[in-house]
Amino acid sequence: MIAHIVLFAPKPTLSREDRRQLGAAFSEAVARIPSIRRAQIGRRRTHGRPYEQLMLVNYTHAAILEFEDVEGLRAYLEHPAHEALASQFFACFGQALFYDFELRDGALGVETLLAETD
Repeated sequence: MIAHIVLFAPKPTLSREDRRQLGAAFSEAVARIPSIRRAQIGRRRTHGRPYEQLMLVNYTHAAILEFEDVEGLRAYLEHPAHEALASQFFACFGQALFYDFELRDGALGVETLLAETD
């Protein structure tokens, strides 16, 4: 499974209407792009752990989209609904990180950690 992970912080001056349009673009992309297997978006929650203070940037939101394989991710990235989402997103965020990971469950994931070198 490929996870497309986006950590972001909307611009502090982002209007309610701009947030609504960003949400609509996200919903439209999820509905129209068949290669998306799962899509989640949410707000950061803190709960008093020391590691929370170690973060250099407070990314207030995360979006995680899952795909069967890299081809599915590419189909998403090249889809017109993603282009509309990306356009809206880049106009709305103050800071963001984008990462793609190949993930495996449990022991298989641990094996990749132990077997691979950077």
